[in-house]
Amino acid sequence: MKRDLYIDFAKGFATICIIFIHTAFWSGQFYIPTEFRVLSLLLDVPLFFALSGITSGNNIEKTLYRLLKLQVTYMIFVTFLFFVDYFFKVFGLNFFGLETMKHFYSTFGTKYAPTSISYYPEWQNLGNWYLHSYSNCDTFPVVMGSFWYLKVYYILTVFGVLILKFFPKHIDWFITLCFGLTLIFNLFPQYYPSGQVGYVAFYLGLFLVANRLKGKIIPRNYIPMIYGAVALALAGLFYTFGPEIFYKMNKQKFPPRLPYIIWAMPSLTTLFILYNRLKINKESIITYIGQNAIFFYFAQGISSSLVYFLVVPLKDQLSWWVLMVLIFIINIILAIFIAKFLKWVDEKGWSSLEILRKKTASH
Repeated sequence: MKRDLYIDFAKGFATICIIFIHTAFWSGQFYIPTEFRVLSLLLDVPLFFALSGITSGNNIEKTLYRLLKLQVTYMIFVTFLFFVDYFFKVFGLNFFGLETMKHFYSTFGTKYAPTSISYYPEWQNLGNWYLHSYSNCDTFPVVMGSFWYLKVYYILTVFGVLILKFFPKHIDWFITLCFGLTLIFNLFPQYYPSGQVGYVAFYLGLFLVANRLKGKIIPRNYIPMIYGAVALALAGLFYTFGPEIFYKMNKQKFPPRLPYIIWAMPSLTTLFILYNRLKINKESIITYIGQNAIFFYFAQGISSSLVYFLVVPLKDQLSWWVLMVLIFIINIILAIFIAKFLKWVDEKGWSSLEILRKKTASH
């Protein structure tokens, strides 16, 4: 089957937007105005959940195999990350000393304060990462800050494929249930469950809506009404919560509350309207990023951590918008090279597992 380059393009564009968000909300805290940082959230992770819904089917075996492959790739990556973080700490403490390392980690705002050099890795951290308990990675803090998405993706994909397989005629009921629970959680925040339940309620509904639109096209005469409804929702948002809600948008994201959901509607609406309408006929760097989105998602956590080294000395030397554009471009370039390297690491990891499988099978 021929690839839908629009999906690849949309994934690539969404990944670039995530790189920009993490540029703005991590190292950007030192110099980017709050107003601009909030605007970056207009194009955020809901796009990925919608794209997952569009590309998902009801084949349970295929879906679980895809998730298993993703889990192995994830484990290869965090194993690599674990040893890089460990050797950096040991090298740094040996050659630069305790106080220099404290100053380095204080740049990230972390509370890491080692009192001695440990030559034994903290294996429990690696075990926690394998099980998606994202304890902090001091050297690359943005990596673990990005992984909340992965756990939610696993959960809603499993629920989603089960619904598509066993309840194909009742998908609308499940959409109503998901959005109904989301509304109840927002109207009565004291009942908003902790953990991942609140996340899944909204994002699973979005996943199912996107799946309902699979292969379809939104009629042209509906477009003005749809954008009009989104505009009214945005106007109602600020009328109800006041202009100060604009500055609290990032806090409305974890878990997704009504202001953030409305804030994400313009990008989601545009994604669905352009689906099967905008034709992408040629591959590009954006479609390449989309085709390798998982490696770029891993890579941007590392690159968004590395750019701290540039932000801290330059934040008082350049205008904020000049520095922002510069750091964003550098971040993308770093992410491209790191993603290519991580893809190579992944291939070597799978090759090692295959060699191990053959050796154990022969016995």
